[in-house]
Amino acid sequence: MIDLSTQYLGLKLQNPLVAGASPLCKEIANLRQMEDAGAGAIVLHSLFEEQINIESNELDRFLWDGSDVSAESTSVFPDLTQYNIGPDAYLEHIRHAKQTVSIPVIASINGVSRGGWVSYARDMQQAGADAIELNVYFIPAEPNSSSDEIEKLYLDLVAEVRRTVTIPVAVKVGPYFSAFANLAQRLDAAGANAVVLFNRFYQPDFDLDALEVKPALTLSNSSELLLRLHWAAILYGHINADIAITGGVHTAEDVVKSMMAGAKVTQLASALLHNGIGYLRPLRAQLESWLEKHEYASIQQMQGSMSQKNVPNPKAYQRANYMKVLSSYAAR
Repeated sequence: MIDLSTQYLGLKLQNPLVAGASPLCKEIANLRQMEDAGAGAIVLHSLFEEQINIESNELDRFLWDGSDVSAESTSVFPDLTQYNIGPDAYLEHIRHAKQTVSIPVIASINGVSRGGWVSYARDMQQAGADAIELNVYFIPAEPNSSSDEIEKLYLDLVAEVRRTVTIPVAVKVGPYFSAFANLAQRLDAAGANAVVLFNRFYQPDFDLDALEVKPALTLSNSSELLLRLHWAAILYGHINADIAITGGVHTAEDVVKSMMAGAKVTQLASALLHNGIGYLRPLRAQLESWLEKHEYASIQQMQGSMSQKNVPNPKAYQRANYMKVLSSYAAR
């Protein structure tokens, strides 16, 4: 019997297939389907900072000032004042979810400031969430903001939420940092129990007929996994925080690669939006089949086996491999 179990955020999961934050997670019936189809855990759709600030008439500062559009945000729900999952409803959704499914339920907050949404982290814990994912979606478009200031924003946010709650905290970040390995270590030191690689930043498109900027949402594909594998493999063994991979996970082979790079779990959003929640069932079966065919007894046996720490040639993750790839392509 293949053991697909894994440990993430101090929680034992039956397998590493986590339903990631997406509009699918709004419906309780969908959560039940996710559990029945074999999800190891569920990350609920995000509570947005904008939704919290609607109550205090601060929405205008956050909607378009320096921010592109998130897959879960205004491209999907254009009028947040009419979106019926406000802060109170979101907390009730957590309670209902916990009553409905037995697998871990991870709440998600999507924002950038340390304001009221930190207190909502406490409320999420009280509502029964098993953990909280800080989905930090921030485009530093202000020219006067330095990289030090941006990184401090992330670190202060994690530290303050960590002081606020006792349940595990994951932080979901983008890849656009000049020294990401260093930032990951500092997020770890600030109290993050997991680092989720990576947030997908959705860029606006131009409508050439209307001469307008319009939101654009494109689901991920497996090619996007490579960046996540690269950084998971580099970070493995250098931080105490767990590593989760999201973005580009679509096949059993994608899951295997993620585990070998050093991830504890993979989060699936685009794969479920494209294929349906039921896709979890064949994906789990294919994962189990792959392990059996290649004589692995468990998921934990392979975790980190292809990380920079464990491969014979660790320079494959660095500049030497860049030169090798370019020269080999030219030779063909």
